[in-house]
Amino acid sequence: MRDAREKCRSKQIIRPFADILAIGHPLFSQKHLDEAPESENLLATEMSDKTSSSGIELPQNGSKIFHGKAAAQPKLFGLGTREGRTTFKTESLEEYYKPINSYEGAHRYDPQFEWTPAEEKRLVRKLDRGNISQALSDDMLGDLKITTNDYNTGQTIFYLTFLFAELPSQLISKKIGPDNWIPIQMVSWSLVASFQAFMSGRSSFWACRALLGMIEGGFIPDNILYLSYWYKGGELPRRLSFFWTSYQATSIVSAFMAFGILHMRGINGLAGWRWLFALEGTLTGLIGIVSWFYIPPSPTQTASWFRGRDGWFNEREEKIMVNRVLRDDPSKGDMHNRQALDFQGFWLCLKDWHMWPIYLLGFTWLLPSIPMNQYITLVLRGAGYGTFETNLLTIPAYVLFIVNLLVICWISEKINERFLLSAVSQLWVLPLLVALECLPADRSPWATWILSILVYAQPYAHAILVAITSRNAGTVRTRTVASALYNMSVQTSNIIGVNIYRQEDKPLYRTGNKVLLALVAYNIVLFVFAKIFYVTINQRREKIWGAMTRDERAYYLSTTTDKGNKRLDFRFAH
Repeated sequence: MRDAREKCRSKQIIRPFADILAIGHPLFSQKHLDEAPESENLLATEMSDKTSSSGIELPQNGSKIFHGKAAAQPKLFGLGTREGRTTFKTESLEEYYKPINSYEGAHRYDPQFEWTPAEEKRLVRKLDRGNISQALSDDMLGDLKITTNDYNTGQTIFYLTFLFAELPSQLISKKIGPDNWIPIQMVSWSLVASFQAFMSGRSSFWACRALLGMIEGGFIPDNILYLSYWYKGGELPRRLSFFWTSYQATSIVSAFMAFGILHMRGINGLAGWRWLFALEGTLTGLIGIVSWFYIPPSPTQTASWFRGRDGWFNEREEKIMVNRVLRDDPSKGDMHNRQALDFQGFWLCLKDWHMWPIYLLGFTWLLPSIPMNQYITLVLRGAGYGTFETNLLTIPAYVLFIVNLLVICWISEKINERFLLSAVSQLWVLPLLVALECLPADRSPWATWILSILVYAQPYAHAILVAITSRNAGTVRTRTVASALYNMSVQTSNIIGVNIYRQEDKPLYRTGNKVLLALVAYNIVLFVFAKIFYVTINQRREKIWGAMTRDERAYYLSTTTDKGNKRLDFRFAH
């Protein structure tokens, strides 16, 4: 039975762009497709033989345009068969969505190009920062004669410099390409991370944190921008979940490495945490050097002496890569990967109020788990566990974090839900914070351990929110700035978060936990507000768009000066 289904799928094709473009923009939402009146549904209806008032000739009578099952992201070019295929007799609208000539994949753009879903699946399969915590468990604070509040100040300095480096880093990345800028960042911060081994007190600790923040700032948005060159909008959440999974997997490896490296305390008169910074920083530097040669600029620029003279893909695969991404979001062809933003474009991105609810969420949604993320080793040390036990006991937290991250992203894709599902992260941490606040001071160390790892493992909706930021931006320009602004809001929450647990409130941090409980309630309300906000905008646009004739829609598309998410036919993901 399964073989029969696969055989059936292999006969399907991804439709030519002209077939599925019709008179609609490729960023329709599932709701927009499903609720459009049958007579106006441009993706699954017979259309009469007529010419629009704007002079654009429409498909002939009797021809049909099919779309496949609606999913988390619009699939306007969907799955269809060759029978009943329709194409434009004029290239007017195809030209409107055509990428600029300097776009790096322009030579592979072909609106008539077809491929099978099986080919695309094979191709996608082909594609497919954090030792300060372990150092704390080795009494780094004691060796440097600094307090918890000094450590808080150091983390605040780190996040402030990280915050202010976000936008400049994104602008540099857009100018020279993330394939160049990301390795430069990695090698640079590895040098600073290694030199942390020579810290001698509070001032040097703060200086190192400032330099690290300045260099690491923008790393995540740079990666998001880079991944958007390769993947469709609906594929980003899962790929971003893999990104943070690898980060947590690194934390697990770091915990094991720390267990061994911290035993080097005393060798050459150095503390174990100094060896930890030196060795792990060196390893990061080596990875950065390899990345410089390994990361290609784009799907059509993979050939090099290091990656192979023939590159990673043949001509057909490159055409699939380019056309599938552009048919999902034609705005990705509006700029090439070495094109900087001008001031006007930058200012327009900053003023885009449609993105503000996501930025507001970035300020607070992660706050309830930040103190535990930063202090888990200190909390476990305070519960009576030793240096090496503490490092090993953090591993289950990392593993559970990975599981929750992958599960919530998978569910989001399956049920096509983002904001309400992301609110689960707050419902998860709510009873845990209540328990931390209410349990007696003489509770078992094991109770503290269980609650600590569960708070740390809060379902991480960051990948979902990062992807929806990219999706709702609407253009490459806005996406570049919006990714940085969202991450800046998250880093601002880190600045707040590392100052919630205070020296005078230890070891139970009762006051801090009350603050976190209030934030949980606020976040739940904010997630619901964001959902209603975008649904309302979509409904208003749908009402106007649904009342327009095909001729009026065609005229709007050919004459409008609206860009990206300002367009009447753009639908926000929610």
